[in-house]
Amino acid sequence: MKSGILAQRLVQWFAQNARDLPWRRTRDPYAIWVSEIMLQQTQVKTAQPFWERWMGELPDIAALARANPAKLHKLWEGLGYYARVRNLQKAAQIIVEKHRGAFPDDFEHVLELPGIGRYTAGAICSIAFNQPKPILDGNVVRVLTRVFGIAGNPRGSKTNAKLWGLADELVRQAAKPSDFNQALMELGALVCASRQPRCDACPIREQCVARRQERVLELPDLGRRVRATPRRFVAFVVRHRNRFLVRQRPAGVVNAHLWEFPNLELEPEDSDIRPAARKALGLTPKVLQPLCVIKHSITRYRIALEVFQATGHHVSKTARMMGHWLDEKELSQRAFASAHKQILQRLGIE
Repeated sequence: MKSGILAQRLVQWFAQNARDLPWRRTRDPYAIWVSEIMLQQTQVKTAQPFWERWMGELPDIAALARANPAKLHKLWEGLGYYARVRNLQKAAQIIVEKHRGAFPDDFEHVLELPGIGRYTAGAICSIAFNQPKPILDGNVVRVLTRVFGIAGNPRGSKTNAKLWGLADELVRQAAKPSDFNQALMELGALVCASRQPRCDACPIREQCVARRQERVLELPDLGRRVRATPRRFVAFVVRHRNRFLVRQRPAGVVNAHLWEFPNLELEPEDSDIRPAARKALGLTPKVLQPLCVIKHSITRYRIALEVFQATGHHVSKTARMMGHWLDEKELSQRAFASAHKQILQRLGIE
């Protein structure tokens, strides 16, 4: 099938099957940009309420550029990968300074903004400005490798370049680049799924090489997955007169600027928690009562966070220099790392 016909079929399918998502009801590049950044490493159903709340609080680039960073982190709380929100504000400030507050419509200028790579620049320029710019995310990679029977690892330079070339050729053949790129992503999300593809519902199934060769589940060939590495942390909840001891993470580390309870990493074989408490709090509490264990993942790490309530004589006084004492209202106004947000919830603090 010629590229133009394939593009046309995808656009027709998209017109009938596209999900009604709030960022698809606008061509405002700012709104589309925010949605694309939120959707990095995040599912649509998770990102949507965050996007709606964000746009209500920060409706334009100027509002984002001048916003208090603490407010930005609070709006982003729960989405993870917090460098994204800091790059959003840096980019907004550059747009205000260099582009008079108007989101640039030139691809190269968009690509220069912090936090925006080739995919995101292509998505914004195609969706907001209907420019024939290619995109290549996980969904698009899956569709293209299957339809064209591309067996190499998409992360390899040769295969990756081939996929970008195909995406570029296809979008240039599309009468509506905006709809075509969104159709590619939507097909990968709704039909050409990784584990349970719905080939019978695919509008281009007859042209799919992988389907003809019965290799759908073999593609894309992403190579062997890296085994997850277990890590163990321990956190301490110290309370004094309805205030809790917390601290803010420094710049330049994972979850920078977010808040957390005092904690540190332990070796798997460590059975005595008291030395860890002394290191984290500056003392050894008289009583360490288990509160909960929170399991979560960050990239290739599988983390178990063991949480203890620390009590005893002079705990509050000695721990005073180890962080900040905040009441429940103050805690609820700060952005916490996701695992520590769960500690708040266990304590009945929202």
